[in-house]
Amino acid sequence: MFSKTCQYAIRAVLYLALHTGEKKASVVELAEALKAPKHFLAKILQQLSKHGLVASVKGPKGGFYLSEKNLKASLEDIILCIDGPDVFTGCVMGLSKCSSENPCPLHVQANAYRQGLQFHLKYQTIGQMAVLVERQGLNI
Repeated sequence: MFSKTCQYAIRAVLYLALHTGEKKASVVELAEALKAPKHFLAKILQQLSKHGLVASVKGPKGGFYLSEKNLKASLEDIILCIDGPDVFTGCVMGLSKCSSENPCPLHVQANAYRQGLQFHLKYQTIGQMAVLVERQGLNI
């Protein structure tokens, strides 16, 4: 449902939530941990930083980290920053004329699923999700 870019963004933010604390993570460290292309991940992190979803410090001892404010942001904030609102509103079949008035064959089912998912993403903070990921022993 989410783009590969968005998946990397979510994983990067969760990695920062779980592994950095007071220390900062470099793009190289994140790219290795996430098995992601370094330059691609750098652009994603810049976009997240620009929107206030991750914090960064420049320089030799710099890197990316999450502040208390960042930990309170929602997963929905990350998704909207990277994929935009169409991920929750666009037609799942990619049809341009799909709407409530002119629904595609999957419109009703997809809409119900997306609304439920969006509700959870809106009210699930990055910090809360990181705790759940760690508790379940999931690899980021």
